[in-house]
Amino acid sequence: MHIPDGFLSPEVAAGTAVAAAGAVSIGLRRAGTQLDDRVVPLLGVTGAFVFAAQMLNFPVAGGTSGHFLGAALATVLLGPWLACLVLAVVLVIQGFAFADGGISALGANVFCMGVCGALATGGAMTLARRVLPRRRGVLLGVAGAGAWLAVMAGAAATAGALALSGTVPLGTVLPAMLGVHAVIGIGEAVITVAAVSALMATRPDLIGAWAVQQGQSPSRAPGMQRGQSPLHGRA
Repeated sequence: MHIPDGFLSPEVAAGTAVAAAGAVSIGLRRAGTQLDDRVVPLLGVTGAFVFAAQMLNFPVAGGTSGHFLGAALATVLLGPWLACLVLAVVLVIQGFAFADGGISALGANVFCMGVCGALATGGAMTLARRVLPRRRGVLLGVAGAGAWLAVMAGAAATAGALALSGTVPLGTVLPAMLGVHAVIGIGEAVITVAAVSALMATRPDLIGAWAVQQGQSPSRAPGMQRGQSPLHGRA
């Protein structure tokens, strides 16, 4: 899904860069008010895990391959805006150090792979908090669905950017991108659910408002207002 140099028009590259910068600036403001001794290590570990996991590719039908995106996992742990910040850092390092994606398309890659994925997962989590109980199975289902949606949202945004740039018609690129990434999204969901399940078994406090202890009401955690997370504020 990394867009290389020369595939986007200057207007599309600039527009997506502005949108990505806006989301990252919100993440930076959230970081300035929310980071503490608990969240700082989590932010670093999440970024390191996403960076390392993105370097591993798995085969997909038709000779293509996919890799872990990490937007959903970062959103579950940190909230959507801090997830945008984490993904931006990861993609900047990949772009400059490993030539994954073009430098002129860096803003588009951050927007498509980071911002769209994080906000898609964040929207799914917000809706689920309002209508579903906070139980283990529910969280794992939401995490898996959010991971698949994050991949599909990024693929659709990438297809839209390429079509708006005149690189390839939307009717050609959109079905191709969504078809391949529907399969990649399944792999993303499996990895995300496995990671969240492991965290729930060992460190349920890292899940934020979804962390439900034994004997605790699923609608509200102790000392918290409804809809509030100890890690990333109000949903």
